[in-house]
Amino acid sequence: MMSTPLKVWWHELNTWEPEQARHFYNATLGWDFQPTALPDGARYWVAHKDGRAVGGIFQLTEPDFQGIPSHWMTYLAVNDILDAQIKAEAAGGDILRAAFRLPGVGKLSVVTDPTGAIIGLIEPEGSYATAPVH
Repeated sequence: MMSTPLKVWWHELNTWEPEQARHFYNATLGWDFQPTALPDGARYWVAHKDGRAVGGIFQLTEPDFQGIPSHWMTYLAVNDILDAQIKAEAAGGDILRAAFRLPGVGKLSVVTDPTGAIIGLIEPEGSYATAPVH
């Protein structure tokens, strides 16, 4: 019996150079960007293609992200973020960023698997939770 894979919920570019990134993805993929501020004041841009949100760009800043290179982060949807964190740790992973709520979006967490690979988890809320999560 095949199980249903986790739904990829969001792709986010974390970068030190958001202006260069926005130019690159606009020229390469035709993405347009809408600036927004996160609750903590961090800079963020939502990428759109043909009127549909397709991802985001988060600006890395010091000292919080010192030494972290620009990278893409994928967020997988889960039904219960706290349960997912417990299971991740039990399976040999680590919690890099404990669950936090982003109003209007959901609860997010960043974990590693036992090999050190980083993955984001999201328990979507409201209009973002439009489809069942498996």
